[in-house]
Amino acid sequence: MSDLARGICVTEVVVIGGGVAGIQAAMDIANHHIHVTLIEREPSIGGHMAMLDKTFPTNDCSMCILSPKMAEISRHPYVTILTLAEVEKIEGSVGNFTVTVTKYPRYINEKECTGCGDCVTICPVEVYNKFDAGIGVRKAIYKPHAQVVPNFVVKDNLHCVECGLCYQVCGKEAVLKVTEDKVRTIELKAAAVVIATGYTLFDALKKSQFGYLRYADVITSLEFERMINAGGPSKGELRRLSTGESPKSVVFVQCVGSRDLAIKRNLCSCVCCMFALKNSMLIKEHHPECEVFILYSDIRAYGKGYDEYYERAKSLGVKIIKGLPGEVQDAGDHLVIPVENTETREFLNLNADLVVLSVGMEPEPDTVRLAESLGLPLDEHQFLNPADMKLDPAGTITPGIYIAGTSLAPKDIPDCVMSAGAAAMKASLDVIRSVQ
Repeated sequence: MSDLARGICVTEVVVIGGGVAGIQAAMDIANHHIHVTLIEREPSIGGHMAMLDKTFPTNDCSMCILSPKMAEISRHPYVTILTLAEVEKIEGSVGNFTVTVTKYPRYINEKECTGCGDCVTICPVEVYNKFDAGIGVRKAIYKPHAQVVPNFVVKDNLHCVECGLCYQVCGKEAVLKVTEDKVRTIELKAAAVVIATGYTLFDALKKSQFGYLRYADVITSLEFERMINAGGPSKGELRRLSTGESPKSVVFVQCVGSRDLAIKRNLCSCVCCMFALKNSMLIKEHHPECEVFILYSDIRAYGKGYDEYYERAKSLGVKIIKGLPGEVQDAGDHLVIPVENTETREFLNLNADLVVLSVGMEPEPDTVRLAESLGLPLDEHQFLNPADMKLDPAGTITPGIYIAGTSLAPKDIPDCVMSAGAAAMKASLDVIRSVQ
């Protein structure tokens, strides 16, 4: 019986979080011939980046960049991937950590499942799909998306009605019953730990004046991203949720949950301006007749090629107005957004068929829980605090524990990758020191 089957696994580095930062950190460490266990709580690695359509400022396909990394790390001889798993506690010191992990049941025999999807096709149950940000549905047995890694389905026993169809259609008999799989506890030994637990999004319901969930055509930036994604529930077709028609005007509202002293969130979420510029350009490229507005307080186009990207959006006819609205109003067959252009002092009433709220980044609650258990300091917004932002942005006050990606602060994808590289190098050095 293997160590993993006994519930004990000896490893050198544990990376917590399977988003782009976690994948990059794990890959960099493993390429030094150091074994890594990559822990992800969702059924597939990929994180938020797997949900995106394009990336700025090149408008490259997001999955065209991420999917090869996911496939490569799944085949890497020095990487073990644990999905549907959460870290409960970390004990010990640098060179000798014990990481306790809860592994939740998939209710699938992973040795037999081929990911063919026959069980998904025949399943009669449809429920809310978290991966599609709620604008799409999934089955009770499902794959979050077509390019999942590992390539297995997962059975949601909370919504499964035990009709038995999936058992009958699976030629490999890979679908397990409730009694045939259970929660397991695994202990991992590690010389170092990298925390790359990512972010969650600001709850737009906290800004009730914008009418999120009150008006069907007010959606968040991530919901819009899934709508415009060719792999999403609408196959990339831009639609009003209220009528199913193509919108004639779209308004992006910036800084929802960012730079807002009223709710004590005075940080910039870093990516929202470029996110809105990207999606506004995608609209104009596919629907040049559609009017697109971006309402902003300040445009943060700080990276390489970002200012040129901003100018490109304007050249396509995107109307960028300095000013944030106080509310979104219902006008029957459309929405009205009153706003003052603070550059011209002109008061406008914008008619919108679709309003997209650019919601900011917040730290994952699990990151906060883990930090508190480890005694790691948090900043005023509950992101992890590094040992020294200038000299050691990947380090923490606990030797051997490192942070990467948006667990540290809001970042875009290139910054997440660079942050992961820094954490990976430090973790690798700890492994080398522990064996000397």
